[in-house]
Amino acid sequence: MSKILVIPAIDLRGGNCVRLHQGQYEEEKVYFDDPVKMAKLWRIQNAKVIHVVDLDAAKGGSEHNRKVIHEICAELDIPVQVGGGIRTMSDIDRAIEAGVYRVIIGTAAVQNPDLVSEAVEKYGCSKVVVGLDARDGEVRVQGWTEGSGLDAVEFALDMEERGCRRIVYTDISRDGTLEGPNMEAYRELGSRLEKAKITASGGIGNHKHLIALNDLVPFRVDSVIVGKALYENVFPCQKMWCWHMKDEVDLSKFSTAPLKS
Repeated sequence: MSKILVIPAIDLRGGNCVRLHQGQYEEEKVYFDDPVKMAKLWRIQNAKVIHVVDLDAAKGGSEHNRKVIHEICAELDIPVQVGGGIRTMSDIDRAIEAGVYRVIIGTAAVQNPDLVSEAVEKYGCSKVVVGLDARDGEVRVQGWTEGSGLDAVEFALDMEERGCRRIVYTDISRDGTLEGPNMEAYRELGSRLEKAKITASGGIGNHKHLIALNDLVPFRVDSVIVGKALYENVFPCQKMWCWHMKDEVDLSKFSTAPLKS
């Protein structure tokens, strides 16, 4: 059986580790006030990649969580992929120089698709990912707060033509609900793509949802981002981990996950 890579999510707002419900900023729950410690705990629990989103920067304002993101990258020995507020080549340069392994371009890919082409040419497709955030098949922008009028599948196909080889596809209506991923949306997109892989995001609520995603491996889905389910301890194996011992665990001793090159 093929295995879907599980990627823990850290969403940052005001320096805290938070989760939203269906992308609504007013429906925020703060889980921890030390995102760096949270990232290190995920690492100890054998995470092989960490997904970080700067929610403040995603909305397009002046607020951002750049400092804590840099600290996370400095502390971990596995890849950290970062999205939220990546609007220009300077933003991409700054992130990669700070240790971000992979940048996720969302709103800017919609508003300035040439940026994706330029970034892939400069850094290669392994360093540049497109974030496709959709509701009812329409791509959303500005931290999910605005519609774009673009069809999600057609947008993804354009990104693939521009050299993108990974798309993080978030179904906003499922995000934070724990009700399960939008299998049909991933199946539809995966049946149209020819070169790009899909990282699923949104809706994972239990281990059965993770197992079900294996059926989408033929449709180019090879990984999934999990947020709220991990923070809410829904997986039975978490009871055997050190979740409730964060202040006692030596966070400097990592697990057996392979190191980043």
